[in-house]
Amino acid sequence: MTSPFANRTYRRLFSAQVIALLGTGLSTVALALLAYDLAGGNAGTVLGIALALKMVAYVCIAPIVGGLAHLLPRRRLLITLDVIRAGLVLCLPFVTEIWQIYALIFLLSACSGGFTPTFQATIPDVLPDEAQYTRALSLSRLAYDLENLLSPVMAAAALLFLSYDALFVGNAVAFVISAALVMSVRLPPPQPHQREQGIWYNTTYGIRAYVKTPRLRGLLALSMAVAAAGAMVIVNTVVYVRDYLGGTESNTAIAFAAAGGGSVVVALILPRILDRYTDRPFMLMGGLLLAVGLLLGLTEPTLYALLPIWFVLGAGSSLIQTPAGRLLKRSSREGDRPAIFAAQFALSHACWLLAYPLAGWLGSMLGIMVAFTILALIALVSTAVAVFMWPAEDSNELEHVHDPIHHEHPHIHDEHHQHDHEGWEGPEPHRHPHRHSRIKHKHPFVIDLHHQVWPQH
Repeated sequence: MTSPFANRTYRRLFSAQVIALLGTGLSTVALALLAYDLAGGNAGTVLGIALALKMVAYVCIAPIVGGLAHLLPRRRLLITLDVIRAGLVLCLPFVTEIWQIYALIFLLSACSGGFTPTFQATIPDVLPDEAQYTRALSLSRLAYDLENLLSPVMAAAALLFLSYDALFVGNAVAFVISAALVMSVRLPPPQPHQREQGIWYNTTYGIRAYVKTPRLRGLLALSMAVAAAGAMVIVNTVVYVRDYLGGTESNTAIAFAAAGGGSVVVALILPRILDRYTDRPFMLMGGLLLAVGLLLGLTEPTLYALLPIWFVLGAGSSLIQTPAGRLLKRSSREGDRPAIFAAQFALSHACWLLAYPLAGWLGSMLGIMVAFTILALIALVSTAVAVFMWPAEDSNELEHVHDPIHHEHPHIHDEHHQHDHEGWEGPEPHRHPHRHSRIKHKHPFVIDLHHQVWPQH
């Protein structure tokens, strides 16, 4: 069965993800209202700073947790982070100063920066079948898109009867339910890893391995294209619809829904396509769609013309983001996945950290048409860089040469470890000094302890 819902563990983990996302969406609305109560007309500035702190926390914390996740019991780690997030959200109704918002948002985001990539890296172990995992990635994309559409509606309905403080409580309850669902499953045992070289080595390992992998360098370039287009939609939709077109709040919501609709449609149809074709052409097509969509903004579209443009931007983003997990899975050994997923999480959010203020500054200082132009050029150049960085011939198995080496690290007997023992070494994985002779061979290649440089052809 190709449906990931056939797997009981995945069903519960997916439920935990959806519930936590909906709770976070409620808090997003409540946070805007809290900022307005404390800062009045400066609420936008407060939210902008809070968003920047959120991105900084993601960029700084995710590699640390991802690099050390192989040393921690991940089920307990996920539960602990959910419980801490619930406690932090419950503090928000008691905030009386703006600096307290900043502190709590940074801490919340730090926990999410540890939780999300660890959670994402767990799914390939739960769903080792490639077809099931591809559909799980599609479902994850759908969950994020539907959360963007449903959370504001749910919040608006709740605010008819409750104060916005109740939305924070709802988010805390959602995190507790998420923790309970994670607690109710037995995760696969952690895979053996070969790293044991200190905290700095481990915390930087994911990013170093990521940037040495050509297909992941291409993914990073495409992530910049996604951030450029996404920042245009998120930051400047309200400006374009309200100021340039004289539209209403409902028109603004419809424009956001059009972008979400494009993402949803692609997420629904892409898994069947990826069963037959490789990821690269469709992800590059996504980057091209983003650049074309932004350039179409230069036609000064009416509201009805803007909707299909925003739909194209949503579709292009989904073409890149939905298959990204497949690239990360192909590019890492099981024991190193948390570090690689955390590197993608951090580096992609670094792109957003650049794109958000750039889109806002261009739109407010130089005009929307200049913003369309500059962000389109960024998307186009980023896609061109991805074409250059990510070779069209992207085989999993690569022929390569190992020079002789003598070292010590935790290992199992695999294609790189065929040596004699004296009897004291203990069960695998074990560690003892051992020597590798020079060898030339071919197998699925990823950057790890024994493969520090990508083979050149």
